Amino acid sequence: MTPAATLDSGAGIGPIALMSKTDKPVTTPAGLAAAGLIPPDELGRLEAVAARYAVSITPAMAELIDPADPADPIARQFVPDARELVTAPGESADPIGDTRHSPVPGLVHRYPDRVLLKVVGMCPVYCRFCFRREMVGPEQGAPLSEAEQSAALAYVRERPEVWEVILTGGDPFVLSPRRIAEITSALSAIPHVQVLRWHTRVPVVDPQRVSDELVAALRSTAQAVWVAVHANHPRELTPAARGACARLVDAGIPLVSQSVLLRGVNDDPDTLGALMRAFVACRIKPYYLHHGDLAPGTSHLRTTIAEGQQIVRRLRGRLSGLCQPTYVLDIPGGAGKVPIGHCHVHPSEAPGDYCLEASDGGRHSYRESVGDQEQLAKSRPLDPGSP
Repeated sequence: MTPAATLDSGAGIGPIALMSKTDKPVTTPAGLAAAGLIPPDELGRLEAVAARYAVSITPAMAELIDPADPADPIARQFVPDARELVTAPGESADPIGDTRHSPVPGLVHRYPDRVLLKVVGMCPVYCRFCFRREMVGPEQGAPLSEAEQSAALAYVRERPEVWEVILTGGDPFVLSPRRIAEITSALSAIPHVQVLRWHTRVPVVDPQRVSDELVAALRSTAQAVWVAVHANHPRELTPAARGACARLVDAGIPLVSQSVLLRGVNDDPDTLGALMRAFVACRIKPYYLHHGDLAPGTSHLRTTIAEGQQIVRRLRGRLSGLCQPTYVLDIPGGAGKVPIGHCHVHPSEAPGDYCLEASDGGRHSYRESVGDQEQLAKSRPLDPGSP
């Protein structure tokens, strides 16, 4: 079974449309060479990478790669690189601590009001920067078993504080519409779950999979359904991808974006700004811009935090507020996600005085009114643990 085949209780169905470079997902270095995506003399080194980390590039993404460009930003995301076998200090097989917060198989409960449900460990493409790269792939990526899914649902059912369930993996959109509908139905029967959020790359990397049947399977009569779409470069939002996103939005499913800040892909304000504008044009609200996680073999793709802050700062004022993502980092070990964007507020020595930094870098003073200060003095101290 190819990694991009539709999964239905482990069985693959569904044809792949013909493309000019390749008519099916490329899953081996030999296939990459045959498609002209790598030079033949790279085969030996990349076979060692593929033996450790899964490889799959869909026809839609292969078509976007310019083999003549050694710095092609699409290839950089999906074509294996020998540097992936070099593990830098601090890198970890579980960089964001999923295992630490996994009370039952397939479920991560890191934050009080939401859980991750990893329904499958396979993807239509395998990103070279993936923070779960040691946990996904065709060998270990089967959908949750019936017993595992039942245990995960029971965990959610027994915890009324769980307001949102995030469906992830792997990529949950590789499941068949029937399986997706079953998951939607099961979660719809839990009254305290108010939001279902599906995280996927499928609308971008395999847009034909977003069929009317899949869209119908996502709908819930009991909860709000959201879809988070992952893309990292504006070229990924092809006409076909835009059409897939439109099918979701037109069905009443709101979309948000997820991107990773990647060296050589989107680590400049012009490219990142074009990506955010493309999202908004597709009716996708920019949501998270992730700093690269400390996954093994990914140091050549990570920026520094200072570089990321500078890039995001330059978006402010240049682009509409609709186009501003939140720059975040998952604290290694499982402590959670925190915003790490540039701060525009700088306190002064005098109480109530601040220095504010405008988008052009100019500094401006701001003094709270006497009334504000009097109100603060009357207010009870804030409890850091209060809601």
